[in-house]
Amino acid sequence: MAAQRQLNRTIGAFDAAAIGLGSMLGAGVFVVFAPAFALAGRYLVAAVLLAGAVAYCNAVASAVLAAKYPSSGGTYIYGRKQLGEWPGFLAGWGFVTGKTASCAAMALTFGHYVAPGWATPLAVAAVVALTGVNLLGLTRTALLTRILLGIVLATLLFVAIAAISGPHPADRGDGMAAFVAGTAAGGVAGILPAAGLMFFAFAGYARIATLGEEVKDPQRSIPRAILAALAAAFVIYVAMALLLQFHLPPGILSTSTAPLLDAVSFSRLWQGAWLVQAGAAAACLGALLALVAGVGRTAMAMAREGDLPGPLARIGGRHSVPFVAELAVCAAVVVLLLTADVMTVVGFSSFGVLLYYAVANAAAFTLKAHPGYAPKWLNAVGFVACLLLAITLPLASVLVMLALLAVGVAGRWGVLKVRSRTSRPAGPA
Repeated sequence: MAAQRQLNRTIGAFDAAAIGLGSMLGAGVFVVFAPAFALAGRYLVAAVLLAGAVAYCNAVASAVLAAKYPSSGGTYIYGRKQLGEWPGFLAGWGFVTGKTASCAAMALTFGHYVAPGWATPLAVAAVVALTGVNLLGLTRTALLTRILLGIVLATLLFVAIAAISGPHPADRGDGMAAFVAGTAAGGVAGILPAAGLMFFAFAGYARIATLGEEVKDPQRSIPRAILAALAAAFVIYVAMALLLQFHLPPGILSTSTAPLLDAVSFSRLWQGAWLVQAGAAAACLGALLALVAGVGRTAMAMAREGDLPGPLARIGGRHSVPFVAELAVCAAVVVLLLTADVMTVVGFSSFGVLLYYAVANAAAFTLKAHPGYAPKWLNAVGFVACLLLAITLPLASVLVMLALLAVGVAGRWGVLKVRSRTSRPAGPA
């Protein structure tokens, strides 16, 4: 069999970290605080800390594995190499289905911030346009991600200044005080499911691992990029959680579809609300750009191993990109855009990605060598924590993802049965 065509190593550690951070500061930072607060209430920061701790376990496992296996596919490849074909398939299928849902969530968030009345058509247009950018090659993806990330960071700084400037709930008079007292959100029992939802926002560093075949000096660059992106996102999410709780009434924060926009609208800098809309659009586009690339490359890796249709493994064009896989991801996201809403898909996206990282931790646990920043016991903690957060997500999210996993398992089992029958030698005449 002819050797498969490989992707080009064109990006360094800084660009890889920018892609990861751009993914983590996508739609998550603009939408996930509200449903998480509705579950955890005043314990929102505890949920963010828990999600960040689990993300660290997963990040170090991914960093060690990506340095050992610097090829596209991420935990799908690590699971196959360290644990076997079925664990690898579960990781890959969980990632592809969960992150396809994330693409739809981010595209819809973009549409709702820019023009709520035209949210779905705008979302479809964004997915098609950014797929086209990815087809031009990853160096362009990295450049555009850096630009969008700068815009997002400036937007978050403006939101922070607006939140600090007030007025705050205690300063708004009797009418607002009555509304503040009207909706008491969440509690201790909501910390785990809220952390599971917050994990949706933390999981962007997976994109760095899935792009391993295109990173220069992957043994050094990938671990550095993953840990740097996660550290930056952790600081930003904790700060935003504290500011939103400090500034917005519970009744608003627990029900908001655009909490950062509300934070500015209820401040002395309300005239700058349009800046938040622009920043949210940039964040969603940046995350969507990296996500389509990451999901496409995981699908390509699964196709190389025969777990998805063979044509998805094709690489072509002047810039050597997996064009069939990315076009297939684009089509799947468009279907979701026409049939789902933002908050519905966040939960089962989190479930799929938590399953993906459970496999990553299990794979890392089996490695013979463990660097100082990734001890073996941390892999065990990460594995248990991922499963715990997954099963405590809202029931509807758990059931939807279990159904999708069952479909994937049944499909692969059927294909394997057919292959085994066709490969048997013919009996005597």
